[in-house]
Amino acid sequence: MALYLRKELEDKSEIAVWKVEETEEELRALSAAPTDEMEEISFIKNESLRKQRLAVRALLNELFEEKVYLSHHDNGKPYLENSVTNISITHTTNYVAVILNDNEDVGIDIESLDRDFSVVEKKALSDDEIEDVEDVDDSKEKNEHLAIYWCAKEAIYKLISQYNVDYAEQIEVDRFRFKEEGQIEATFTDKDGYPEKHELEYITFDRHVLVWVVG
Repeated sequence: MALYLRKELEDKSEIAVWKVEETEEELRALSAAPTDEMEEISFIKNESLRKQRLAVRALLNELFEEKVYLSHHDNGKPYLENSVTNISITHTTNYVAVILNDNEDVGIDIESLDRDFSVVEKKALSDDEIEDVEDVDDSKEKNEHLAIYWCAKEAIYKLISQYNVDYAEQIEVDRFRFKEEGQIEATFTDKDGYPEKHELEYITFDRHVLVWVVG
């Protein structure tokens, strides 16, 4: 099995990462997904996406002693039908990850640092955030910086679970300096102008970055 990382956090959340190394057939055997979930996966035309979904199920089987049933709200937010545990899920071609918490809402996002994030600067960053990125001279470091911004905003979006969120206007990430792991502060402002402060954490591994937020 390819459980890459399993870590309990100070707030009793748990994050876990699965490295997708298996064939689709091997993942099907490991996933043991319920029939209706397996049928839904079989309709996915892209093989990589099918493997990611199967890897999520394999990861859940590793984390829970009893089988849990994964479903999604109308807005796409995942939930476990037979558990009170809150869950957020993220995946790339090579990794899938989840965060679990019994009491608080959670959000998580993973991205490959080899992806080009230049489009993020135009569509998802505020003027202050763009200014922060422009202070980074090295193009590789700038792309990593943008990756953190994007993952942080995605994690908060998954946490708050609201429709039509403007990443540039409503999610403001405080200035930071890219490291192998660290903490970030951000503010989400709802449509009524009410601000909510959030503290996020991130780690990097194998040219990927994983960012999560709780509560």
